[in-house]
Amino acid sequence: MIKSGIICHLTNLRLRQELLKWNGWGYNDSKFIFNKKGQAEFTGKRYRLGGMVLPTFKEWIEKTFGASLEHKTTSRASLNVNDVPPSIVNEEFLQDLRATKISYSQDAEDRVFRAHGHCLHEIFVLREGMFKRIPDIVVWPVCHEDVVKIVELACKHNICIIPFGGGTSVSSALECPEEEKRTIVSLDTSQMNRILWIDEKNLTACVEAGIVGQDLEKQLAESGFCTGHEPDSMEFSSLGGWVATRASGMKKNIYGNIEDLVIHIKMVTPRGIVEKNCQVPRMSTGPDIHHFIMGSEGTLGVVTEVTIKIRPVPEYQKYGSVVFPNFERGVACLREVAKQRCAPASIRLVDNAQFQFGHALKPQVASIFTSFLDGLKKFYITKFKGFDPNILCVATLLFEGDREKVLQHEKQVYDIATKFGGLAAGEDNGQRGYMLTFVIAYIRDLGLDYYVIGESFETSVPWDRVLDLCRNVKERIVRECKERGVQFAPLSTCRVTQTYDAGACVYFYFAFNYRGISDPIHVYEQIERAAREEILANGGSLSHHHGVGKLRKHWMKESISDVGLGMLRSVKEYVDPNNIFGNKNLL
Repeated sequence: MIKSGIICHLTNLRLRQELLKWNGWGYNDSKFIFNKKGQAEFTGKRYRLGGMVLPTFKEWIEKTFGASLEHKTTSRASLNVNDVPPSIVNEEFLQDLRATKISYSQDAEDRVFRAHGHCLHEIFVLREGMFKRIPDIVVWPVCHEDVVKIVELACKHNICIIPFGGGTSVSSALECPEEEKRTIVSLDTSQMNRILWIDEKNLTACVEAGIVGQDLEKQLAESGFCTGHEPDSMEFSSLGGWVATRASGMKKNIYGNIEDLVIHIKMVTPRGIVEKNCQVPRMSTGPDIHHFIMGSEGTLGVVTEVTIKIRPVPEYQKYGSVVFPNFERGVACLREVAKQRCAPASIRLVDNAQFQFGHALKPQVASIFTSFLDGLKKFYITKFKGFDPNILCVATLLFEGDREKVLQHEKQVYDIATKFGGLAAGEDNGQRGYMLTFVIAYIRDLGLDYYVIGESFETSVPWDRVLDLCRNVKERIVRECKERGVQFAPLSTCRVTQTYDAGACVYFYFAFNYRGISDPIHVYEQIERAAREEILANGGSLSHHHGVGKLRKHWMKESISDVGLGMLRSVKEYVDPNNIFGNKNLL
């Protein structure tokens, strides 16, 4: 049975601007603050952590970074429109655009909101300055046909288009090239947010590319389905963005990465529309054109519609956690789980520094009994079992599916963990670990208020190099900070977030106190560049799921070979000979 027309369009073009911060991560009403008592808390009611006091977080941030509540820097409270670069407009294009009746804006706030993603340097600029080049016009197509019209007009008038989905990029992909002299149009896909149909027999759904992850899952759930694709940014990132960056989700062990979920893609390019003639699970018709589109990062065209696999909403879900005596044992366990192909929906291993970080975000317990139990667990693990609290690490688990199979699966994974010295650490710790996934991005904004800058980056690596890469990259970050005049020791930490037959995805966090440094962003970028060089030298990839953008394209030739890069350039030159999609990502 096929159901059609599931979701209505948003009527408010600026809904996201009203809900989200203009110079930081996430919702306006959700943020970490220090209250009048000097205690950390998380505001708002959107997350389970909302309204809760975090009694040990202040001590952790002071001890880890040498930061002090007395040393505070403030960002601008609101955008000063006088700082915004003037709009460069091709009047003939604008006249033709008006005739299409497609909504557009030249408002300064609309333009700035779509001029950036969420790299550290982008947020720092918003807090303290302004971009030299931003989009001149924002357009809001509501369907595939609107996008065709916009692209045709852009070709006619030689306009530059930068597609904009959820705005969560961490690769500088949305930044406008400073040297671009043409009118730059930000093509905002947010109004293309409908599920066009659900095919219950083939378990597929055709969806417009502008829908954001949480809306997609919410609307599918009303019909009893899900995609299971849950990147950390799923609250704000869009389906089209997932396709354009080759995204990965927390539960890929069951549902797959985006390339495993996609059945059909429709994309508008300057040459015309790219799509296959049928919606089948596999084709042997030369190189797969989907793989030219996935990962193209807005350089070839605009993805407008995607047909994806769906599954019935799982009947049962169970969290779990395992504590290991050290990181080496934890990695060995994850390797064995991958080898036996019995990974739960999600399994993530955090090192000790990240465990301490997570522990600092533990909310105040209301019950004396709960506090007693926590103390008992800690005593059992550290004293009775002899785990060193400064070395141990933790894996969080999420199982999904049929209840009986989940319980069997759970036993299998815990049995493997036991062989590597792992101890079951309870459902609560596992669930809290996944809850923190969605709030942890908010911490950077708090850090910036107290002279602490931080960022995350990721890679994929073969199993036999995981430990060396993790150790060497973290040590390189510490060494680079010292050599570049960072006065306080940095936070340098990692977690193994995805497992595969032949390797794993490793995710790094690093942050440091920049007091006394005149150009902290430049220093940060030098350190991140050195960390990336270390990753590549240790056999890691340029990126597992964040993409390349402009931030990492320096290493593309090294990553895919000179000939490989030439192949990508040839596709670009054929599909977009006049560089209409001129964001300068990848190439």
